Amino acid sequence: MRDTGVRSVPAVCVWAVVLTVLLPVLVLRPHNGPVPTALALQAVVVAHTGGALTRVLTAPRVRLVGLGFWMFSYIWFGLAPLPMLTSDTYPWPYRADAQTSLRAVAVVELGLLAYSAGTALAARRAHLHAARPGLLERLLTRRLAPWRVLVLCGCALALAALLLHGQPGGIGAYFTSREAINETGALDEAPDAFLQPLRSWSLSVPAFWGLLSLLRLPRLPDGDRLLRGLRWLLLPLLAAVNVIVNNPISKPRFWAGTVLLTLLFNVPRLSRPRATRALAVAVLATVLVVFPYSDYFRYDDRHAVSVVSLSEQFTTKGDYDAFQQVQTGLDYAHDKGISPRKALGPLLFMVPRSVWPDKPDDTGIALAQYAGYDFLNLSAPLWIESYLWAGPPAVALVFLLLGAAGRRMDEVRDRLLGRPGTLAVLLVPAFAFYQLMFLRGSLLGISGPMLLLLTVPLLISTPARRAVGLASPALPSAPTPHTSPSHAGGHL
Repeated sequence: MRDTGVRSVPAVCVWAVVLTVLLPVLVLRPHNGPVPTALALQAVVVAHTGGALTRVLTAPRVRLVGLGFWMFSYIWFGLAPLPMLTSDTYPWPYRADAQTSLRAVAVVELGLLAYSAGTALAARRAHLHAARPGLLERLLTRRLAPWRVLVLCGCALALAALLLHGQPGGIGAYFTSREAINETGALDEAPDAFLQPLRSWSLSVPAFWGLLSLLRLPRLPDGDRLLRGLRWLLLPLLAAVNVIVNNPISKPRFWAGTVLLTLLFNVPRLSRPRATRALAVAVLATVLVVFPYSDYFRYDDRHAVSVVSLSEQFTTKGDYDAFQQVQTGLDYAHDKGISPRKALGPLLFMVPRSVWPDKPDDTGIALAQYAGYDFLNLSAPLWIESYLWAGPPAVALVFLLLGAAGRRMDEVRDRLLGRPGTLAVLLVPAFAFYQLMFLRGSLLGISGPMLLLLTVPLLISTPARRAVGLASPALPSAPTPHTSPSHAGGHL
């Protein structure tokens, strides 16, 4: 059936009931006494995030960036705080008072309102951006340059040959656990230990982009027999490298999910609105049901998997500490103050502490130390990161800009879906799902991978006008019909 361009009223009603009534009731825990003010305000957050997610899932046009944002907000800040507030049970020992809890919910809702406002403003000005493209539109309309892609693939394979051989434990370490390949280098005692994971990311990100760009590379208008031969020679090699370095055993679940989902949403058949919405529903269900158990391979010492309720998952697993970290951050700000200088840490993450001794600390680690934890590898959601820069105004500004940028990215991708070689088709899905890491934080820990994720595509692409002579937007993607991109992408 063809998409009608309007929302299905029954679908909207069903999703609204499921997301704003059934699931919240399912995770609530019994509460004796009067309803806390924070819990009453939390109901507003649930309605806001559930309603926004309903709009995304039932929209006639696909909004992948919106999907990623509202999926994270609904699960981590809509559902998860409900059992925490009703039972006063949290993943970590630190406890905030009722006033701090109320302020935490208010800060979260402030960010959500600002994001919604930014989205609405960008939607109203969409026709202006289409007529007069801004910087973001010009970047996303860049097109893959075939020979630059081949150079990237060669560099990715060279890095794999160099770095995989030097990895302690060899290739087998990538199929053991994240602990085995020292993914927690950011927590070592060396002053610049946070740079250690860049060695791993400098292999993972180029390998991912090399594979994706090969699958979506447009044909040359004057024939590409040599290019096609090189492409089919490189594809199995890049696929093998990605299986090694981007598998969910050795990489964070958010990153492994980003790689897999970006490949899936670039399959031509799954890029159609109806198929994309069905896949989005499957992603939401997977994140709700499977995600809590997907850290089985995180450590060498593994325990038997115990299936428990969503409510218990939210209140006992550190994966869902985002709301508690906002609470902790508000108490931290009350005691130690806020400072715009903290924003420089993620922006200048590559500057070593030997050069910049007063470089701001990782926010997640700072909050863990403030709370007195021995385990320091905690999240620092963007809500509290931005709050610690300049209070509520910073939260409002950051999320307003994020909402506007996200809507514009979705708009550009929607217009360019028929042009498989544009960055909008490749980069927007990657950002849409990587933003779960970006939103969860902390920013200092994800700045390096995010910089690579966003800059590598720019290096293998050219501006739209210059790319016209290299590839025709009317032609299909490079793989021939008897070996489609969906087959290659579906096995990663």
